[in-house]
Amino acid sequence: MRTTSRSPLTGRLLALLAGIAALGSLAINIVLPAFPAMAADLGTSVQALSATLGSFFVTFAVGQLFVGPLSDRFGRRSLVLGGLAVIVAGSVMCALATSLPQLITGRVVQALGACATSVMSRAIARDLFEGPDLARALSFMMVAMAAAPGFSPMLGGAFDALLGWRAIFGLLAACALLLGPIYVLRLGETHPADRRTPLSVVAVGRGYGRLLVDRRFIAPALSVSLVVGSLYLFFAMAPAILMEGFGFSPFGLALFFATTVFVVFGAGLLAPRLATRMGPQRAARAGIAVALAGGVALLAGPQDVRYFSAGLTLFLVGMGVVNPLGTALTLQPFGQQAGAASALLGFMLMGCAALAIGAVSVLPLAPYPAFCWVLVLCLAVSLGVFRRAPGTA
Repeated sequence: MRTTSRSPLTGRLLALLAGIAALGSLAINIVLPAFPAMAADLGTSVQALSATLGSFFVTFAVGQLFVGPLSDRFGRRSLVLGGLAVIVAGSVMCALATSLPQLITGRVVQALGACATSVMSRAIARDLFEGPDLARALSFMMVAMAAAPGFSPMLGGAFDALLGWRAIFGLLAACALLLGPIYVLRLGETHPADRRTPLSVVAVGRGYGRLLVDRRFIAPALSVSLVVGSLYLFFAMAPAILMEGFGFSPFGLALFFATTVFVVFGAGLLAPRLATRMGPQRAARAGIAVALAGGVALLAGPQDVRYFSAGLTLFLVGMGVVNPLGTALTLQPFGQQAGAASALLGFMLMGCAALAIGAVSVLPLAPYPAFCWVLVLCLAVSLGVFRRAPGTA
């Protein structure tokens, strides 16, 4: 049955939600090209700087579990503006850091703000939109979130070369400062008082517990988390595969990342049309199957850069379709708990990414085959779990 959205789906509104959603993704790896300069300036090693990524991921994942219930109780506006303010504070701390511990502290603060904006973007979309409009809104937002890590290495490298690595954090602070007034003037609160839920440790725990045992949530949520976790696995393994395996330069790696954005963008635009024609469940399942076919092609084929590009493109097309549709299917039944549902989904996304990256690191294989085996396993499990979702049999 077609449902009616509570707000018109406009380009300006989509751009605002995409900006809020992409800010956290932008902050994750925009600093990677500047690691050598940062290490030299702070008197540490590039390897030691990996702690700034690990601390960011852990804080980003766990923080979402607190942000969601808070927004269901107090509304979205305070969490969005608070998250943007915390991103500014963390970015300033990073820009002024004179030691690695100070930089790590700044990244933790930054991640606390970024997890809030990430959760709120999905929750606000669920507040405003229903059915096909929700799928279209999430498609645009997911494309933005995929574009951010795709383009950010080139952006970070340019800022580092022209203005120094500290300017990168200035850019992140400026983006957060710009989004705040736009959000207040264009959107504001989307979760009215009569839809808010009580806040207590017991209530939050029970709420998450009910979501975890509800097939309407856990099946699509785990499926999309495994698929998107595989995307983060690719980002983590790309330097070893492309630079060490295929001889890419740092600029070549950044350019390769950028080209993946166009594939995801095209698939994201295709997703709502497929959902309209096939139904969202069938379209999402087809997306997982396409992504799995790309993984199998990578595993079975030769270790050649052209073959790798072709197989990866197939995976990205499938991922670009299932990401928005799987997210919409996950959040659709939980309008009153949109904050908690979005938070738990975000935690699962980051958790699956961490598990996939960890699995590759312990396999006694070279980077290329290790990546392919874990990729295929994640996607096969995703397809099997998705078949357990209501309405997908």
